[in-house]
Amino acid sequence: MAAKTAGGQLEERWRDILSAHARTMCEIDRALHPHGLGASDFEVLDMLATATPEEGEQCRVQNLVGRVHLSQSALSRLIARLEKDGLVARSVCAEDRRGVWVALTAKGRDLHTEVLPLQRAALTRALGEEPPRPGSHRSRS
Repeated sequence: MAAKTAGGQLEERWRDILSAHARTMCEIDRALHPHGLGASDFEVLDMLATATPEEGEQCRVQNLVGRVHLSQSALSRLIARLEKDGLVARSVCAEDRRGVWVALTAKGRDLHTEVLPLQRAALTRALGEEPPRPGSHRSRS
């Protein structure tokens, strides 16, 4: 009986995670739709916009595969769409012709800056956390 209870609790936690994920993705999609973006589009732009200085302005597509919750083929299609919209640029890696680099364009960086507050507000709504008030500091637990 104990194993069944533990299994039931695990299943309930899993369903809660799925529900939070679906609710959050839908909220982000609604917030970004007027700007021609979805949640996955934003994730790629955000990863490129927040690349560390060591990574430079470009990021290898293969490195995004493990960070974005999309298959490699779905990510490739997403990047192709972002490129068509002028938000990213792709180039072939000179050292490894199989590798593809992707970088934000100025248009992509501007759009990311514009929609970042909308995405953060959607996260706040979906995950139920209040944003910090200007001038206030949250205590760390």
